[in-house]
Amino acid sequence: MKRNLIAIIILALLVVNTVMTGIMMFTIIPANKKTMELVGDISSAIQLDLGIAGSGAVDSATAGVAMADIATYNIADEITVNLKNEDGDDKSHYAVVGVTLSLNTKDESYATYGETMSQYEGIIKDIVNVTIGKYTKSQLAELGTQEIQSEIVEALQEKFNSQVITAVSFSQWIIQ
Repeated sequence: MKRNLIAIIILALLVVNTVMTGIMMFTIIPANKKTMELVGDISSAIQLDLGIAGSGAVDSATAGVAMADIATYNIADEITVNLKNEDGDDKSHYAVVGVTLSLNTKDESYATYGETMSQYEGIIKDIVNVTIGKYTKSQLAELGTQEIQSEIVEALQEKFNSQVITAVSFSQWIIQ
């Protein structure tokens, strides 16, 4: 008799568990679905903003650009940048960088900037100088080149108001 009573209690708990699971499926999942749609709408709105120059997310602006659609432009001379002094360090430090720009040939601004990029070398060098020059020697060693390259691309895209410049590469990177 005790076994039958325990089996009935277990069966009752199983039925209650199944009913509660069904109630949750019909009440929580639609609400969760609406929340996920809202999150999806927000993320898609942000995704539209990610590719805009100055948004801080260069990866989305360069995503989907085929290697065949990229032209490179080498800055003629290495750029020597005076680095910010560290606290208590009176010795001046500098970085020597060789810069290569990757240009998207399919971008609508390529006709404007692509062929005449040499006219803008002074502006490009200034942006590289300002971006790298705001760091100390130890900060540059800590950050690494990828973050600096992303900052430079973001600044260039903002300056040119275009995504024609998709990446910056360093052919030379010396910190003294």
